[in-house]
Amino acid sequence: MAAKPFVVPQFAPKDYSSFFLAGGLCCTITHAVMTPIDVVKTRIQIDPVYKKFSLLAGAKHVIATEGSAGLLTGFGPTAVGYLAQGGAKFAGYEYFKGRLTRIAGDQDTAVRYRTAIYLGASGVAEFFADILLTPLEATRIRLVSQRNYATGLVSGFTRLAREEGVRGLYSGFLPIVCKQIPYAVGQFTVNEFCHELALRQMDEETRRNLSGGGKFAIKLGSGIIAGFAAAILSQPADTLLSQINKGHGPTGSMPHRLKVLAQEAGIKGLFAGLGPRMVMTAGLVSGQFLMYGAIKDALGAPPGLEIHKDE
Repeated sequence: MAAKPFVVPQFAPKDYSSFFLAGGLCCTITHAVMTPIDVVKTRIQIDPVYKKFSLLAGAKHVIATEGSAGLLTGFGPTAVGYLAQGGAKFAGYEYFKGRLTRIAGDQDTAVRYRTAIYLGASGVAEFFADILLTPLEATRIRLVSQRNYATGLVSGFTRLAREEGVRGLYSGFLPIVCKQIPYAVGQFTVNEFCHELALRQMDEETRRNLSGGGKFAIKLGSGIIAGFAAAILSQPADTLLSQINKGHGPTGSMPHRLKVLAQEAGIKGLFAGLGPRMVMTAGLVSGQFLMYGAIKDALGAPPGLEIHKDE
């Protein structure tokens, strides 16, 4: 019996612009809200004074030493960076998932190789998104890790570009790719499979008549689990990225610096701050998927391609 053809949606440029806007807004809003947690997490990773602190104790120490405004350090680069990165990541995932599905040729093949499709689409989309993110992430980490480095996004970005040029702005590109691609893989792939697992427990009639509350619960639960996976997969590279942008490690090529820093940190050091980051990432990822869907609906964008296995 011949495999049945798989009808892949043909998205128009307007659809991709909606995907980009929805992805950019959901990422910039969630990352901006999480700025205080990210400040404390980064301090725990790179500042010896903070290594003994929990998330709450670290936040109290920031307020005591820098005032409550210290918890919003790096807010500007975070908001702008993740607006660009989030838009490119979500729109790119929709695009590359469709392209890879067409390469599969038919529904049975696409379903059989759906894991490879999720991994490939999320990885490639994230790579291009990181080109936009890296300079702003470097600026954010400088603002968080070096007191009085600059007053905000524009002055921090300008100083970094002036003093270190393009090389300084992109010094963290390799570690950020090593961090963000596992993050995106965990985010999208685990979310897809959590949705699939939940829906496979229901018969066709239940799925068709699923209430708004039921859909919300599936999206929220899937997003939280995907957030945990994204945090664990990307934590070692996230720690190394913070170290690189603070100027730690030996001179030499980036792979050499990463290797030395990883050896010095050890397993325990590479996963320092994982607890706070898992809390942050679970909130980020679940919030992003919920907002992404809501903003797409508000913009009148079509639903994304689904290649879940029904049985």
